[in-house]
Amino acid sequence: MDTTSTGLSFRDATDADVDVLVALVESAYRGDSSRAGWTTEADILEGQRTDPEGVLEVVRAPGSRLLTVERDGRVVACCQLEHRGEHAYFGMFAVSPEQQGGGLGKAVLAEAERQVREHWGVTEMHMTVISVRDDLIAWYERRGYRRTGRMTPFPYGDERFGIPQRDDLRFELLVKPLACGRASAE
Repeated sequence: MDTTSTGLSFRDATDADVDVLVALVESAYRGDSSRAGWTTEADILEGQRTDPEGVLEVVRAPGSRLLTVERDGRVVACCQLEHRGEHAYFGMFAVSPEQQGGGLGKAVLAEAERQVREHWGVTEMHMTVISVRDDLIAWYERRGYRRTGRMTPFPYGDERFGIPQRDDLRFELLVKPLACGRASAE
């Protein structure tokens, strides 16, 4: 377990964490509870953001990690890291709504980038963001991510990803170069 000076501990999720992580992701993006933070998707999507099967799939997938972040013994954030050759994919990022706006997301993103660079030796981090999420995309741009203009369709009709409240949703690929190389010693 890595512990940083911020009072956070980072570890890989286990099967036992699934229910807590589903609740965290849902609270950060859907429903009235998500409105306590700024990352809510409640105005563009209803229904679920993820489910236990989806989270368990990430936890168990080869080349994938679900980084779980705790503060004072409580899960406060998570993110998916997936090794894809020369780059890593960053997804399922959630910060507890009441913890948003205080630098926790920035700390988690920085730690995720450090870990994929050092453990997998990747040179880029990739992610997809719903293209109409201007505030969220701007937040990532301030952290070095760039918009690529490469779009993929939103999975309309598949309620596992939510129930769209508008017809113009799609995902845009964001990319950030990472400093090269693995750590020399761990």
